[in-house]
Amino acid sequence: MQMKKHSEALDRLSLAAAKTIGYITVAPVVAFGVLTMLFLGAQKQFGNLTHYILALINLTLLPLLAYPIQLLIPRLRAGGRAVQRKMAFVAAVIGYTLGIISAALLHAPKGFWTLYIAYFSSGAVLSFINKALKIKASGHACGVAGPILLCAWYLGGMYFLLLLLIPIVFWARIRQGRHTLRELLLGASVSSVCTCATLLAAELAH
Repeated sequence: MQMKKHSEALDRLSLAAAKTIGYITVAPVVAFGVLTMLFLGAQKQFGNLTHYILALINLTLLPLLAYPIQLLIPRLRAGGRAVQRKMAFVAAVIGYTLGIISAALLHAPKGFWTLYIAYFSSGAVLSFINKALKIKASGHACGVAGPILLCAWYLGGMYFLLLLLIPIVFWARIRQGRHTLRELLLGASVSSVCTCATLLAAELAH
């Protein structure tokens, strides 16, 4: 009996940990962390304060607004998590698009261009896979893997240890029953490939 209670307590604890990890690794929060690390650590490519603030608005604030809006409007709130996910994705695409537009109009440094294109291309490919091909790929994993890879690329060294967050996120999403391993691997692969292709193109264009 004591062992059963102990097991149940551990189960509740692991689920609480998984939920916490899920909350703090949604794409807009990851974007905030990545942008701030790049702004502070890669001054040459990302040291422009104006474009840093614009990127925070486009990649963090706008996508996050989908969550309170969905909760505040009864008709949308009734749609539950399905509507929340759709709204978050639409808000993210709007943010990515506005990011590219602002980068073009304000002549952003190449680092910000690379960032926006990596985000936009990842979102476009993920949408194609999920909607057109009807294959479920994890948007959560997509929003973690690519940005972390981009951050590690520019900052190097110990920052490559950030990649260890990816399997932690995988565990959390599987523990919550949100995704299968296949869906997580596909989502992470989409953003990783798009990010690598964008970085390579940026290097070739240099």
